[in-house]
Amino acid sequence: MTLAMSWDEWAAHDGIGLAERVRKGDVTAAELAAQAAAGIAKVNPRLDAVVEVFDDVVADPLKDGMNPEGVFAGLPYLMKDLGPTLKGRLQEFGSMMMQGHRPAADSFLTGKLRQAGLNIVGRSTTPEFGVCSSAENALYTTRNPWDLEYTTCGSSAGTAAAVAAGVLPLSHATDGGGSIRIPAGVNGNIGLKVSRGVFSLAPGLSDLSGLVSIQGCHSRTVRDTAAFVDHCRGGAPGEFMPFWSPAEPYSELIRRDPGRLRIALSHEWGDFRATPHFVAELEKAGKFLEGLGHHVEWALPEVDFQTAFDAQTTCYISNFAQVIDGHLHRLGLERPPAELLEPINIKIWEAGLHTSYTERSKMQAVFNTTSRAFGNFFEQWDIILTPVTALPTPRVGTSEYLTTSTNPSVQDWFANLWKNFAYTPLANLCGMPGISLPMAAQENGLPLGIQAQAAQANDGLLLQLAAQIERALGGQWNSGKRPGVHVTQG
Repeated sequence: MTLAMSWDEWAAHDGIGLAERVRKGDVTAAELAAQAAAGIAKVNPRLDAVVEVFDDVVADPLKDGMNPEGVFAGLPYLMKDLGPTLKGRLQEFGSMMMQGHRPAADSFLTGKLRQAGLNIVGRSTTPEFGVCSSAENALYTTRNPWDLEYTTCGSSAGTAAAVAAGVLPLSHATDGGGSIRIPAGVNGNIGLKVSRGVFSLAPGLSDLSGLVSIQGCHSRTVRDTAAFVDHCRGGAPGEFMPFWSPAEPYSELIRRDPGRLRIALSHEWGDFRATPHFVAELEKAGKFLEGLGHHVEWALPEVDFQTAFDAQTTCYISNFAQVIDGHLHRLGLERPPAELLEPINIKIWEAGLHTSYTERSKMQAVFNTTSRAFGNFFEQWDIILTPVTALPTPRVGTSEYLTTSTNPSVQDWFANLWKNFAYTPLANLCGMPGISLPMAAQENGLPLGIQAQAAQANDGLLLQLAAQIERALGGQWNSGKRPGVHVTQG
């Protein structure tokens, strides 16, 4: 089969760039879809990042109602295998228990994606129910394209690998505690977790019932992420809380540098500390931002971190227990079958199913005090900068962070998780935005994301800063390097 572009030409474009080519008549949406499908076929045997390709929408991008006049003009897009539903398509949550599950209707956000001109051509991998830090189980072992011995982290595992490997410039991700930002950080992508009140969870959930869960994407350019947020944001009828819009579209805002920002650096998140190498990389990023004219110094919000992480753990255990229980009821099961659900997820169901209102009320009180503390901090500071993780990316086969772990205590399992993935979850708890930018490197050669967080609804400021950095780097994220597994290779 002859492809519309060479792989070098394909990889040189971001999503907006490919959309411009379609509008000029250089290529068609069907040719873009065919190229993405060929890219998947080329790298997926090594990465195990894509669950399924929808051959019918590769052949006919208009089949499922994609709007060819949308800003992305038929750009191929993978949907993570959980979150927004696609009518009649499989959605299996990375779980043996969910094999064969076909939702009956599209989610509201699915309609927004299609309206924006995104052609959903397949599903990307995720760990079981998106709970853990890596897609490694009986179904998939998703590997990092920079070094196949390492994981992509999670839970947006397949998306992270596919975007990093040049398969497509934009792909779906979700973030309940860092699952957009962490895999973006260790795969060299841009990953923005937006504030509450941006992307709808309708009709199954709301920002109130989902509480910590955020939709989003991975990209390789700031303008792609800005356009994605501009065109896919907005509430469905009957949202529990107001949805907000910025004063001007982010696609316009990012053309201007922000003013001089007050930027705090921190890696001391309660008891959690980053490795010395990560601290040095954070300091380097701080110096770079000083060079752009910003004020940078070490500072930390007055947050009771331990109590906040305990509340976050209560939230996860009780939320995931209800999700699992809902599917058990649908399948007519009394309890999770051990051969179909992973050990930690069974423990989450057991521990969380009967969480009392009193426990949830105490959790909410901590969410409130934590959010107020960050709010007060952002009265003095515009941005806080951290590494995206505290510890190096685990190798494939490191089971302590997986839901296949044999840890007898689900509380201890979560406590161990926070030691590595310390810097991202509290943004979910507080509903504030965070972005991982591919500005640094780990000692093992993998990328290291530098995370910037800001006050609620300051998503535009994060994108403005990201665009300023991107311009200062001449567009060369990851020091201009590409991973070893990439569509342009071999």
